[in-house]
Amino acid sequence: MLGIPYNHTVETPATFFLVGIPGLPSSHLWLAISLGAMYTISLLGNTLIMTVIWMDFTLQEPMYCFLYVLAAVDIVMASSVVPKMVSIFSSGDGSISFNGCFTQMYFVHVATSVETGLLLAMAFDRYIAICKPLHYKRILTPQLMLVMSVAITIRAVIFMTPLSWMVSHLPFCGSNVVLHSYCGHIAVAKLACADPMPSSLYSVIGSSIIVGSDVAFISASYNLILQAVCGLSSKNAQLKALSTCGSHMGVMALYYLPGMASIYVAWLGKDTVPLYTQVLLADLYLIIPPTFNPIIYGLRTKQMRKRIWSLLTHCLFDLSKLGS
Repeated sequence: MLGIPYNHTVETPATFFLVGIPGLPSSHLWLAISLGAMYTISLLGNTLIMTVIWMDFTLQEPMYCFLYVLAAVDIVMASSVVPKMVSIFSSGDGSISFNGCFTQMYFVHVATSVETGLLLAMAFDRYIAICKPLHYKRILTPQLMLVMSVAITIRAVIFMTPLSWMVSHLPFCGSNVVLHSYCGHIAVAKLACADPMPSSLYSVIGSSIIVGSDVAFISASYNLILQAVCGLSSKNAQLKALSTCGSHMGVMALYYLPGMASIYVAWLGKDTVPLYTQVLLADLYLIIPPTFNPIIYGLRTKQMRKRIWSLLTHCLFDLSKLGS
């Protein structure tokens, strides 16, 4: 699984060059503006959610603790790729050091793996809240939440560390031009002089295990939730439960659908789908969830919306007092 032995005298490139989106150079400026705007929304929105949860003791419930971690992971995921993308699209500066490339790759892999685990934890939280409301606080204790968060992180590190390590130890003796806008492992592995199939196979197996198991458990949780909701006698209770779950399902759709489309195109449609479409899908997969997650949770969750508005009005009032 570690690849074909190779001549260790082969020099590794000092830098790689990211071309952005191949075939769409005329759109790079518009992409820079769009990605810059989405990144700004992501930073402000996720920082605001983290600040509100941190400052408001009434939001110290399991769901909001998981939401706090999700917002932090979204910031890491977007920050690992978007600033470099904007630099490429605005100025054409696509150079990235060898170590920087694989550091970026590692953070992307770990962040996406942690995010899918957090979505599973949040689905479990909703299952307990709706199907076993009387046992909610007894089951979801702070200790269990800590164990779940640590387990999600350890799983991501264990599964994703070997992938970046395998690709970084391939021999690179030819072109250093990466036909991508960030250091995706498939795009970088294609530049190797040795067979990249072992790392690609590990990627497929690892991703299938993580995402497949998470999606299966999430689907089972929401199936049980829907059964419980349909059994409620009160229509208002049904609507409240469905509204709460709607935010979570929207976030999951934003995460899994672009990801599945990106993987499907990269593996099964690489000979029929243009390269710029493949790269654009991969880019959107990393920027859409961090941008829209805070909007969904901030606008659709009544408690969060109320706390965010309270914090903003308080800050504006303080600023007006300072100004006067």
